[in-house]
Amino acid sequence: MRLTKLSRSIEGKVAIVTGAASGMGAATAKLFADEGAKVAALDVNAGALEGVVGEIAAAGRPVRGWALDLGDRAAIDRVFGEIAAHFGGIDILVNNAGISLFTPIDADDFEEKWDRTLSILLTAHTRTIRAALPWLRRAAHPRIVNIASTEGLGATRFGSPYTAAKTGVIGLTRSLAVELGGEGITVNCICPGPIHTGMTAGIPDEAKQEFARRRVALRRYADPEEVAQMTLSLALPAASFTTGVALPVDGGLTIRNA
Repeated sequence: MRLTKLSRSIEGKVAIVTGAASGMGAATAKLFADEGAKVAALDVNAGALEGVVGEIAAAGRPVRGWALDLGDRAAIDRVFGEIAAHFGGIDILVNNAGISLFTPIDADDFEEKWDRTLSILLTAHTRTIRAALPWLRRAAHPRIVNIASTEGLGATRFGSPYTAAKTGVIGLTRSLAVELGGEGITVNCICPGPIHTGMTAGIPDEAKQEFARRRVALRRYADPEEVAQMTLSLALPAASFTTGVALPVDGGLTIRNA
């Protein structure tokens, strides 16, 4: 007989993970599948997505992939309807998809990069949440987890589009936590720090090691699964009194002064 009543299982829950073809998204999709969720894996890269979905399916887990450009609002509505019809609802939404376009404010291509960055990193969050809401409202333990960044808590040179978008994700999370809290829908966000992903693959190992030594309390970059594990924690039924949180998963980057 259990002595507690809150569940730490997502067995049978329907979880949508955007940006699931690589990095933190792939790690999240695999982790949720390991924990018994029915995973809807979304990504614009159909080829890479097929590999991740195939790996999950080969392990005997329920999964289906959808190639989706999050800049296409009509496609988002269509795909989310297909997901709900295929799996019988939506319980968890993880907004993980991202791009990283850094540029000086006076660059000729600034506005193009600004528009694309805000579209994928912020506006798409509002669209996926709106598309998922009819089914989240019917779920027993509805959860939304947005992936922001420590760039939303600080800033890096030439990163104004990215920093503005990630700061916006934190604000959106807090506002929707208040707006949807009365319906029992929790809305939280993760702020990853330095992670080994496709976005950081181009940084030389020596530069990563030097950065981690100077800035990160744990003195290393994280593996994607370390972020996915915290995303899972916020998606659990037991995470029922946590909402509006911006949780740094950064090895102590944001608290280190020297």
